[in-house]
Amino acid sequence: MIRRPPRSTPLYSSAASDVYKRQAVGIKNVTFNEPHFQGHFPKKPIMPGVTVVEAMAQTSAILVSHSLGTLDEELLVYFMTLDNCRFRKIVSPGDVLELRVTVLRKGSKIWKFEGKAVVGESIVAEATFSAMLERT
Repeated sequence: MIRRPPRSTPLYSSAASDVYKRQAVGIKNVTFNEPHFQGHFPKKPIMPGVTVVEAMAQTSAILVSHSLGTLDEELLVYFMTLDNCRFRKIVSPGDVLELRVTVLRKGSKIWKFEGKAVVGESIVAEATFSAMLERT
């Protein structure tokens, strides 16, 4: 299991297991104390869809770093495009979000991915997205 280092930006994919060259599974334990639940929505807290997509993107960054052998180096992965995004079900506190990311295409700087967010046996969100890499 690969764990993300702590930092000041919110991490929505806290660990990744089953990381291979072309696919990874990220894990996010959804807890009530996350800031977005304060207003989204107070009487029925749900994880915003954009946060689920960000979790998939962060899992793809772990996958890229692992694939390139740059886990200990500074590598920025910029979100570029989001296509065919679908939100299927609500994600709530107490859920374990499994973030399944697969590489569709990779180049020297631009990579394309397919992502599925799953709770239990249900797909809660899915999207195709691309990212650009930059070494710092």
